[in-house]
Amino acid sequence: MRKLTQLVLLSAALLAMPAFAEMKVAVLNYQMALLESDAAKRYAVDAEKKFGPQLNKLKTLESDAKRIQDRLVKDGEKMQTAERERLELEFKQKARDFQFQSKELNEAKAIADRDMLKKLKPNLDKAVEEVIKKGNYDLVLERGAVIDVKPQFDITLQVIERMNQLR
Repeated sequence: MRKLTQLVLLSAALLAMPAFAEMKVAVLNYQMALLESDAAKRYAVDAEKKFGPQLNKLKTLESDAKRIQDRLVKDGEKMQTAERERLELEFKQKARDFQFQSKELNEAKAIADRDMLKKLKPNLDKAVEEVIKKGNYDLVLERGAVIDVKPQFDITLQVIERMNQLR
């Protein structure tokens, strides 16, 4: 709601003052600029290699648990009590293992993502600053705060290209 209020006030100010008519305005999708950069794409490939084996283990655990659950649902009433209890216990153990390993994987991935962001953010900020200076923009808005924009006012691709040039 606060963003909407700010947007309305900004729009009113832009309409009310003729000086704003000569302003050079642009829109930037900051998150897209970050995620579509070559460095972020390389990180995604590396993360897939790094976390892929853990993810495969999780998928195996999940399918094993599903298989046991399906068997319990399908044949549970026909099974002997000991067999049913053994399968229920095995199912609970797999579910606990899945939750634990899933939490560990999510935490490790979140740490890696934050580290990547910490490394890429300075280059992104530098690329944004350079594109803004080069284009001589007076006002740059985050894409999420704008309802609609013509493509010529969106500088996201320029920022991505500049960021890819920075090493």
